[in-house]
Amino acid sequence: MQEKGTISIHTENIFPIIKKFLYSDHEIFLRELVSNAVDATQKLKKLSSLGEFAGNLGDVKIEVSFNKDKKTITVSDKGLGMTAEEIKKYINQIAFSGAAEFVEKFKDKADAKDIIGKFGLGFYSAFMVADKVEVISKSYQEGTEAARWACDGSTEFELTEAKKETRGTDVILHINKDSEEFLDEWRIKGILEKYCKFLPVEIKFGTKDESVEDGVDKDNKPTYKTITKDRIINNPNPIWAKAPSELKDEDYLAFYKELYPFTEDPLFWIHLNVDYPFNLTGVLYFPKIKNDFEINRNKIQLYSRQVFITDEVKDVVPDFLMLLHGVLDSPDIPLNVSRSYLQSDANVKKISSHITKKVADKLVDMFIRDRKEFEKKWDDISVFVRYGMISDEKFYEKAKEFSLLKNVEGRYFTLKEYEDKVKVNQIDKDKNTIYLYATDEGKQHSFIESAKAKSYDVLLMNGIVDSHFISHLEQKLEKTQLKRVDSEIIDKLIEKEEKIASVLNKDEEEKVKTVFETAINNKNMAVSVESLSPDGFPVTITMSEWMRRMKDMARTGGGGMNFMGNMPDSYNVSINGNHALVQKILKAETDEQKQKLAKQAYDLALLSQSMLTGADLTNFIKRSVEMVS
Repeated sequence: MQEKGTISIHTENIFPIIKKFLYSDHEIFLRELVSNAVDATQKLKKLSSLGEFAGNLGDVKIEVSFNKDKKTITVSDKGLGMTAEEIKKYINQIAFSGAAEFVEKFKDKADAKDIIGKFGLGFYSAFMVADKVEVISKSYQEGTEAARWACDGSTEFELTEAKKETRGTDVILHINKDSEEFLDEWRIKGILEKYCKFLPVEIKFGTKDESVEDGVDKDNKPTYKTITKDRIINNPNPIWAKAPSELKDEDYLAFYKELYPFTEDPLFWIHLNVDYPFNLTGVLYFPKIKNDFEINRNKIQLYSRQVFITDEVKDVVPDFLMLLHGVLDSPDIPLNVSRSYLQSDANVKKISSHITKKVADKLVDMFIRDRKEFEKKWDDISVFVRYGMISDEKFYEKAKEFSLLKNVEGRYFTLKEYEDKVKVNQIDKDKNTIYLYATDEGKQHSFIESAKAKSYDVLLMNGIVDSHFISHLEQKLEKTQLKRVDSEIIDKLIEKEEKIASVLNKDEEEKVKTVFETAINNKNMAVSVESLSPDGFPVTITMSEWMRRMKDMARTGGGGMNFMGNMPDSYNVSINGNHALVQKILKAETDEQKQKLAKQAYDLALLSQSMLTGADLTNFIKRSVEMVS
């Protein structure tokens, strides 16, 4: 048998257009050819299980090989195989009719990223890297002859009889000059490991040497010998393809190490296993988050029937869960023709919503089942939960039951528990509940102590999304304000009806204010004289809650507040008019003495905020030595 012919299509320039538009990355040819080999093998396994193939399955591993001298790459399987008629049908007619449809629709487009993957073009990706492609195949059906198909990238093909003893298909690519980079062992190995790492049929690529024990020597020490074994690229049975009931914690942790070899163990994980109304399997891990969001993103891998597609999953996974690690596998997520870009549709939205629900359900279950253990994990998972509460209303409604607030003593409260805790004592004169919070216990220690002296509670809010979460909480909680503990003097943070009387008259207050303004000489420092407890500090420096919050949001890149990062810091300087030092300043004999005392008190306040540096710090030390001498 020998047959030559022309593939029946109307478009003569189909291959140049396929090469130009079909794939975003030429390396994908290997994924497509190996995937086809897996499909052929899986179909034969299915026929065997149904009793429709009575032969011996035997070794069904797929082999990828290359010959640098002959400039060929070969993908061989032991699957269904094809007769000459089937080759004509599947390669010449079905795939090429898909190719023709593709060309008609997309020949005038600048790119093809919006193509839905329905053209059956996987095989023809070979022509992106090959001048000529040969297919040698023998069907599993008894009494059939092997056949060879060859095409040089034109619309003409050649179909002849072939010599092949075993069933299955060999696809031989004669690599073109522009694609010789693929005739490299480590390049091929890297592509196979990237795209085919979890395909359900073993894939062999070359061999590897392994050292094994081979008895003992005269001193009874073990001896070793080197054996050569097939190098199997993939793990055909990843844990997401198994039932959760079959798996132990060690299995999940081992798989995590397989995915991310040099990372800490995850906190916990969620095994997804859905078959209606869409098909979705996978395992999502909660990692320990570092302070850099971007480093932790793009760690979820998307597969379709165990074929790697992408780690760009922002359309499938809600943004706040992009910090999770793991794998998702769904044949129901629509992809473009190169399988490399997700298409937005109703299924994707349903899958995204389902993932959010499963995460919320898992966290609720953990909180209810063992609150103490949940609290131990809270510091690591709070970033997920708070990010989710800010960005997803449905998630907020579930999360408000288990979302925790932590105070500076290290105690944890749900939102409702904390509301009950402070709603009596921390109410201001306008009937607002005030939540005080600290971002740095060390730097804000004196302010925290001032709050504690009035039996106020102080929350710790030092996470990377907390500046946004604070604003979000204020929107959600009625008549509740959050104030940073060092954003005002304590009596102004929670203003009460009762006031402390001043020992100064108006004239004395003005004199004190003028002395300090002269001593400070800084237009970004707004000086005021306050009636405070004589036991407090003589001078307190604060930055307003609004200014602090805008600066925090600018620093974390949110709220359109980037301009705030360039604005000079402005502070409030509160002078305690009832402090003994103020009387000393008023009674000082000379203006120089008044200025010296005022500057000393002001520098002490700066020092308490770690704001005294350089020449100012040196002068403060010299002045302090003089005063104590």
